[in-house]
Amino acid sequence: MNRLIHGFCWLLAALALSFPAHAARNILVFGDSLSAGYGITRDASWVNLLQKELLRSHPQFEVVNASISGETASGGLRRIGKALLQHQPEVVIIELGANDGLRGSAISETERNLDRIIQQSRASGARVLLLGIQMPPNYGLDYTRKFRAIYPRLAKRHSVALVPFMLEGVAPEQFLPDNLHPDAAAQPQVMRNILPSLLPLLR
Repeated sequence: MNRLIHGFCWLLAALALSFPAHAARNILVFGDSLSAGYGITRDASWVNLLQKELLRSHPQFEVVNASISGETASGGLRRIGKALLQHQPEVVIIELGANDGLRGSAISETERNLDRIIQQSRASGARVLLLGIQMPPNYGLDYTRKFRAIYPRLAKRHSVALVPFMLEGVAPEQFLPDNLHPDAAAQPQVMRNILPSLLPLLR
């Protein structure tokens, strides 16, 4: 009898491991320093604030931050396959291109790399939210205009959700001394810019 009970308990344990009751559904944030929390504490970053917000409204989702400071669209393209395989996200938030623009990379190359990241993300079965970036005006009107147009063009091409400018509403005094990265006080605004476009993807 003891052997029978022991065997039954073992079977129940094995089944529990095979079918977790509350498996997390992942949201993959795939970006650069704007999402990695450059110059601020991790707790203050918009990604962490998003996780706290979703714990209240959508507790079944877990935010996985695979952002790396200094990342480019080409670097992201090299990493996206492994990240998708590792985290198997339901949603991918793509925030890349800023470093390409700051380096004056060719618009066509940046767009091509972002295009392929979107394609791979969608091919994995994930829904995509694309975060738009804008270049500072000192990069020239023509370049900044063409760079800004990358994001709505990609969103339309692939029928994915878009935040036209993730830093919309961030005041000039809410940037770090480099005038590129939003400080801790700006992170709630960044999160509020993203949340309305993300929520429909979680239904």
